[in-house]
Amino acid sequence: MRYCINCCIHLLPNDLHRQCFRCRGPDHNNQKCPVCRGENKIPLYTDSKQMKWLAVLEVRTDHCESWNGLFCLRKGKLCSLMFGLIIMTLVMVSYILTGAKHGLLLIPSPFHYGAFASNPSLMDNESLSDMKDHYQPSKVNISYAKDYPSIKLIIDTITSKIEFVTRQRPDLEELRKQEPHMFSVIPNKFLPNSKNPCWYEEYRGNTTTDPYATNSYALYSKRFRIIFDYLRKVFWNHLYHYKDKHYRLRCLPHFYIIGQPKCGTTDLYDRLRLHPDVRFSAIKEPHWWTRKRFGIIRLRDGFHDRYPVEDYLDLFDLAAHQIQSVLQSEAGKESGKRNNIIIGEASASTMWDNNAWIFFYDNSTEGEPPFLIQDFIHAFQPNAKLIIMLRDPVERLYSDYLYFASANKSAEDFHEKVAESLQLFEGCVLDYSLRACVYNNTLNNAMPVRLQVGLYVVYLLDWLTVFNKDQILVLRLEDHASNMRYTMHMVFQFLDLGPLSEKQEALITKSPASNTRRPEDRSLGPMLPTTKAILRDFYRPFNTKLAQVLFDDAFLWKRT
Repeated sequence: MRYCINCCIHLLPNDLHRQCFRCRGPDHNNQKCPVCRGENKIPLYTDSKQMKWLAVLEVRTDHCESWNGLFCLRKGKLCSLMFGLIIMTLVMVSYILTGAKHGLLLIPSPFHYGAFASNPSLMDNESLSDMKDHYQPSKVNISYAKDYPSIKLIIDTITSKIEFVTRQRPDLEELRKQEPHMFSVIPNKFLPNSKNPCWYEEYRGNTTTDPYATNSYALYSKRFRIIFDYLRKVFWNHLYHYKDKHYRLRCLPHFYIIGQPKCGTTDLYDRLRLHPDVRFSAIKEPHWWTRKRFGIIRLRDGFHDRYPVEDYLDLFDLAAHQIQSVLQSEAGKESGKRNNIIIGEASASTMWDNNAWIFFYDNSTEGEPPFLIQDFIHAFQPNAKLIIMLRDPVERLYSDYLYFASANKSAEDFHEKVAESLQLFEGCVLDYSLRACVYNNTLNNAMPVRLQVGLYVVYLLDWLTVFNKDQILVLRLEDHASNMRYTMHMVFQFLDLGPLSEKQEALITKSPASNTRRPEDRSLGPMLPTTKAILRDFYRPFNTKLAQVLFDDAFLWKRT
């Protein structure tokens, strides 16, 4: 590289170098100019590496430079310095603006978010994918262990807003107005000689009529069509004929496994169905009470036609056929034998998922749902029995993340999603009640991990407003895993099931666990210690209240 001694800059092509006032005047001649001819120029060479930004090469000659040359040198330095400052300023401004937009600033923000829409008419005009815009999450610049103090401030804010207020239970007439068709189909009394809630319904079709032609479960799911093909073949054989009329036996579940997801409900379901007196719906998780009756198959897919209650009752036809066989047997007719077969349903969303209410029911005060799932179940089945399986909410959330996340799963990604969800939840509880936030569809869809599912006591207290405590059995997955025989005996006793032979009991209690963590998820290892500490702080006040309600300190999960 060659440098001009007069302007102290890298020699560029002549058309650019001519801009130097020292090398070119108004009467400049390249042939006569001693500078341009090289008489006063010392060629210097540097290595091939690029010079550092703002570096200034100071070149000295044996003769003294003129004041003009010194002035030019200082001006070059000054210009370079000013140029550098401008670039640095632009970079800082860009950083600040970008950081403010995406939550990347090093200084913690208050994480307050705008209020979510509670007007159903407004929400109906939006696509479900657009609803997330009501709660646009900020992406935190996570430093993991160093991030704990700032997130702890968020948790402290949430904790200060926790208030467990008893909800007001709606009366029966209000429920009838909301679901008149459901009340016209399900009677208020059931057969007295059946332990399971069943009744006879007149069937007006003929032998050529397909009773399942319009069943939405069969239409939308290929896997269940085989079941309905079988039901079609045997349907007419199970009708009860009386005075030139045909009747079919309809049944609802005697008990519900209502929650929670990733807490061992599948394993409990698989073991209970081995009991000779227990039957389940044709589909393990119909999700009818929480989703299908509102026309929700997947929230991200929008709404479909609502599944009528008849479609839900069809799922219990296989069990109803067996109950009817007991009721119509000669021995049963003569001795008045009571049917002891009971039906169960195991949708793990029943306990907590009330997200659809905002689209179908008028809003109540403070954004809380006026009607919950348990209100309707209790209206039809005041004697229903409910089983809840819970686990440490911290571990449940990580298991939930590993199961449902589709890509880029890692302990670090989980940490970021937890921090993001906590910020969103804080923004809600600052303006709304705890119940309004827990049941808010927009917030729950916006949170990248389902924090709200682990707030067990919030849901349990709402179920206890309509059902008696002795109708609800609450189990811990940790106890079930360590002593399966004991927990299964608790379930058998709660459901008032008959005794089992040693062979039957061994089959139920010694079979391998169901729905365990996938090998590829195990390879990711545990969550980060900082993440666990953050979640323990978040769930602690809710676990404390749960232990108080159940009079059992095991639900504090201190040893897990």
